[in-house]
Amino acid sequence: MCLAYIIVFFHRIATGVVADSLMSEFGVTGAALGNLGAVYFYVYMIMQIPSGVLADTLGARITVSIGTLAAGIGSIIFGMASGIEVSYVGRFLVGLGVSVVFVAILKVLSQWFKESEFATISGLTALIGNGGALLAGMPLALAVAIFSWRTVFLGIGTVSIIIALLCYLVVRNRPEDVGLPGIAELEDRGDGTVPERQRIMESIKTVVTNRQTWPGFIAFAGLSGSILSFTGMWGVPYIMAVYGLNKAAASSYVMAATAGVMVGSLVSGMTSDKVGKRKGPLLAFGVSNLVMWLALVLWNNGKPPVEVLYPLMFLLGFSATGYVITWALAKEVNPTHTAGIALGTFNMGGFLGPSILQPLMGYVLDINWTGQMAEGIRVYSQAAYAKALMLCAAAVFIAVVGVLFVRETNCLNVYNMIERR
Repeated sequence: MCLAYIIVFFHRIATGVVADSLMSEFGVTGAALGNLGAVYFYVYMIMQIPSGVLADTLGARITVSIGTLAAGIGSIIFGMASGIEVSYVGRFLVGLGVSVVFVAILKVLSQWFKESEFATISGLTALIGNGGALLAGMPLALAVAIFSWRTVFLGIGTVSIIIALLCYLVVRNRPEDVGLPGIAELEDRGDGTVPERQRIMESIKTVVTNRQTWPGFIAFAGLSGSILSFTGMWGVPYIMAVYGLNKAAASSYVMAATAGVMVGSLVSGMTSDKVGKRKGPLLAFGVSNLVMWLALVLWNNGKPPVEVLYPLMFLLGFSATGYVITWALAKEVNPTHTAGIALGTFNMGGFLGPSILQPLMGYVLDINWTGQMAEGIRVYSQAAYAKALMLCAAAVFIAVVGVLFVRETNCLNVYNMIERR
């Protein structure tokens, strides 16, 4: 399943690395390119609650296998696209396929690991998945230079289909499926099974009407949305334009941000589990991330010294990973039997952010475009990028405000605590 998640992250980031190739070949503006990248996030966001339902009903094994297969087919269509319209179809199918993977993984983790281990294991999963984002950095830029972007996406599509088959053959939803005692039995808690009387729509209603669902949702939307908009679309073009670097060199700086996300994903979850708190660590990461965004935008009017760019990129990614803690919050502030739906709802927030920010940043770039062109591609100024990146800082500020309203769970499901009293 982690192999499938690597594919998820690859597609999440890849369009930013091939942005100039897409703009040149399809003859599109920044706003149109932002929309192409955002298609992935639109469908991903919409599918998060259905993904939770699928994880709770069909199970992770079938859900991930079918989803990864669909993503593979979408990648092949994208690689063969003759125009922007067909590329939208491929991107849509990729987003549809990968949208079900992570919630299904979290559902499996909730069945195989203890509550006190959940944030750490979730962070480890995110660390592994971000390997796909690393592959979509400089390695992708070099591969595109050697083979062409179309060949690369055709290859990724083929690999995705193979991984889908492996998931079906290897994955098991619960320890009980292989004759082992379940974690719920070992911890003497609810097993997460939806009671017969509890219909799916009632479970959805329980989650969406729970006031404690939404602060974490907002935090996830701002933290994840900003870093994904940067690493997944506008980071490479920004560094190429502002620092005058080629694609491979610019990609290496974005890879530093991705490396920060990888390390931070494990550290944030582990820290939260270690101290037995959710709100404090989440707030600390959120405020730190806001400081990093303001440094990027305000330092030398959006062009920090190149000597500090690598550490700044790393810290930008590292501090964004407070969102890992919200995955644990999702299952702790909602009833155990709604775990899949709760995780899907929270995860929807993480993709609402980039689905809004990516095209909005493209729009800001377009309205601040000075008319400069290079090889048929619009060239945006340093000032234009500074204004676009300020949107990311604003999103993180909103996330920090959301954290202030998060309920401290002390790393325990609040409903199970009530039942034990």
